[in-house]
Amino acid sequence: MAPSYENLPMEDDEFDESQIDFSDLDDQYQVRLDEGLDAFVVVDGLPVVPEDSRPKLVKFVLRKLNSVGRVKDDGVFMPLDDEGKTEGFAFVEYNAPSEAIAAVKQLHGTPLDKKHTMAVNKLTDIDRFGKEGRIEDEYQEPEYPPFEQTEHLRSWLGDSDGRDQMVMFRGDKVGVFWNDKEDPPEVVVDRENWTESFVQWSPQGTFLTSMHAQGVQLWGGKAWSRQKRFSHPGVNLVDFSPNEKYITTWSHRPLQVDENHPVPLLSLEEDGKNYIVWDIATGKPLRSFTTIDVPSGTDAEGNPVKKKMQWPTFKWSSDDKYVARMTQGQSIAVYELPRMNMLDKQNIKIEGVMDFEWAPATPKRDGIRNYEQLFCYWTPELGSNPAKVGLMTIPSKEIVRTRNLFNVSDAKLHWQSEAAYVCVKVDRHSKSKKSLATNLEIFRVREKGVPVEVVDSIKDTVINFAWEPKGNRFVLITTGEIPAQTAVPPKTAVSFFAPEKVKGGAVGNFRHIRTIDKKNSNAIYWSPKGRFVVVASLQSQQSYELDFWDLSFEKPKDEKDENEKDLTANLQLMDTAEHYGITDIEWDPTGRYVATVASAFRHRMENGYHMYDFRGQLLREEGIEQFKQLIWRPRPPTLLSKEEQTEIRKNLRNYSKIFDEQDLAKKNTANRQVVEQRRRLLQEWLGWRESMIEMLKEEGAEIELNGGKIRSEDDEGAEEIEEIVEEIIDESEEVVS
Repeated sequence: MAPSYENLPMEDDEFDESQIDFSDLDDQYQVRLDEGLDAFVVVDGLPVVPEDSRPKLVKFVLRKLNSVGRVKDDGVFMPLDDEGKTEGFAFVEYNAPSEAIAAVKQLHGTPLDKKHTMAVNKLTDIDRFGKEGRIEDEYQEPEYPPFEQTEHLRSWLGDSDGRDQMVMFRGDKVGVFWNDKEDPPEVVVDRENWTESFVQWSPQGTFLTSMHAQGVQLWGGKAWSRQKRFSHPGVNLVDFSPNEKYITTWSHRPLQVDENHPVPLLSLEEDGKNYIVWDIATGKPLRSFTTIDVPSGTDAEGNPVKKKMQWPTFKWSSDDKYVARMTQGQSIAVYELPRMNMLDKQNIKIEGVMDFEWAPATPKRDGIRNYEQLFCYWTPELGSNPAKVGLMTIPSKEIVRTRNLFNVSDAKLHWQSEAAYVCVKVDRHSKSKKSLATNLEIFRVREKGVPVEVVDSIKDTVINFAWEPKGNRFVLITTGEIPAQTAVPPKTAVSFFAPEKVKGGAVGNFRHIRTIDKKNSNAIYWSPKGRFVVVASLQSQQSYELDFWDLSFEKPKDEKDENEKDLTANLQLMDTAEHYGITDIEWDPTGRYVATVASAFRHRMENGYHMYDFRGQLLREEGIEQFKQLIWRPRPPTLLSKEEQTEIRKNLRNYSKIFDEQDLAKKNTANRQVVEQRRRLLQEWLGWRESMIEMLKEEGAEIELNGGKIRSEDDEGAEEIEEIVEEIIDESEEVVS
């Protein structure tokens, strides 16, 4: 077909280039300046060094940069100033844009040393935000908002009477109260519909947590105003880090984040996730995760059995620097805070790991000066390999102690509050697997080589174990039968253990003190200060016992048991009590009071609470319909040194006299207030009587003041009837000779 020349310009006409469409050629050959820059990042916050030290600095920075991707050869450009020194920043080129994005996400804010923190940003971001017109040529001093005084979040600690606070949830009302010993609680704040499911204190008592359909709210200060809000629709559970820096929220329903209607602070990265780890100070999410079904073994047919969800799933180190959880690959994932990056970028492989627990305090192992955190874990028997308990130190991931175990059905890990010991409660089965027995493997963490002491004098199965807080004694409850869902639970026995007395301040071997048989007890609650312990029967339909024990009772020497003379304990039952329908027990943080609760969360019968002192003396009891929770407000760690605390204990008798005088003065003041109240009421009544007499006089009534009678004209002719009633109070016969 012959070409058409209709649209070409004639020779005589002037050629117009604008009429030709070059868009296809522009798209094909246009130079895109941004293309290729996506793989570049700008690293700021670097040390300023001379030119001779630049290669060393580049090599040092590359170790960090290559941890998230691969920097190109000669991909680091670190310019020099006029004096031949680096300028504190560098341009870095990665092999791929995805690696540059990973560098920004994981390396921004990474500390290089004590004085320098690395800032990593994409080069395209700097170019986009720094275009002409977006940054003013002249420096404008920023405007700082005026200082606003915030609420004192720990003001309750300054109470002149040293009282503790508690939160009570009853019906639809949540209230915070002062505890006043025998007197009714004093209201601090009381609100309707403050929460939709339950309330919870933060570990150091700074915040009160309320749960809602849209998320979690934290309250505090004298005005009990909202301090923080965390949006997590459908949230079911929350967990704080020990030092209240972070919080984990969980919902059984995966999050659904709509791109068009996003939830505040949540992005598409959180879509489909169940867990969110938040920074409390900023209120922003750090990272989100999905729920993982961790297998707990196999059934009789060899099918994998899913383990019941453990809460908290994410477990915190004692100093808030690490958080960890078990994964599907039979490993433990440890994350560093606050960036929530995985430690060394890989899980810790522990084949078959069943459970792990962080040390609740920073360990102080013999001869170790470097920083470390410890966690204890256990694995079951796999093939011909025995079960195993191990202690691992973080961040080095070194296994510092292991212990092989045989014929293991189950194991539980129990840390002592100061991380001096960890007790592994091992349930062993017989060869026929028809009977169970328990022995205790106690790791002495602070002694050289971490020796393990075995307490194998226990013939029955241990159903509960508890260390003394800040001490080295423990209580356990055993049963000859495995507890089952039967109408009548099996009888239990309560056993007390303490170390032997050893010269030089060392802790001797653990020995049995005494066992109390034929009990129905199933729960152990130590005072947070140690020494006193309550052994109870919870959620039982047959027994509601409470036994109050003192393990340091001052007995006369001639009354001491032979078994206790060589032990660091003097056992004494102080009192017993009963609370029908008891479901929960709460010690106050000072160890002075014990509250027992019959919660409507468990049953609807006689809900309410009882308040006891540490000796078991009942101070008050209150039945409240739909009573759900009573939780004491925790206290932060004391600011007093150990020496100051020891000095106070030495002079406790002198302080007690002062406190007794204050209590007596307060009681007298209360009595005086009652008398004054009665006098005031009498004066009010007498005044009212006088006013009534005057009013009746004005109405023409005749008043006989002497007899106190009032008679009006209408009363003339009225008949007065006087009735005498005799009542024999006592009758006795006496023969007179």
